[in-house]
Amino acid sequence: MESFLTMAWAQDEGAASPAGPGGMIVSFLPFVLIFVVFYFLLILPQQRKQKKHRAMLEALKKGDRVLTTGGVIGTVAAINQGVVTVQVADNVRIKVRRDYIAELQTETEESA
Repeated sequence: MESFLTMAWAQDEGAASPAGPGGMIVSFLPFVLIFVVFYFLLILPQQRKQKKHRAMLEALKKGDRVLTTGGVIGTVAAINQGVVTVQVADNVRIKVRRDYIAELQTETEESA
């Protein structure tokens, strides 16, 4: 019984000793790796998508076929600072904030 207690005490002493300066780095390494994975799988693709969407909105011009975030498809009739006038039918025009233009429509997307 005494040898068991001596071995348990010896193991406890080894576990309680400080890991040293390298131990702190090793303990934070999983968190750093998780952040790097999140950055490359979630944050970076989202930033690229936002940049592409901003470029599309800046290149928007009269006559483009667009799809709004509400699902309305129409032709750009006029562009003011933050508002786009979209013609959805003959003599039917709606005003939409520029941010709510989701994408440009191509002719192949319209026929589908």
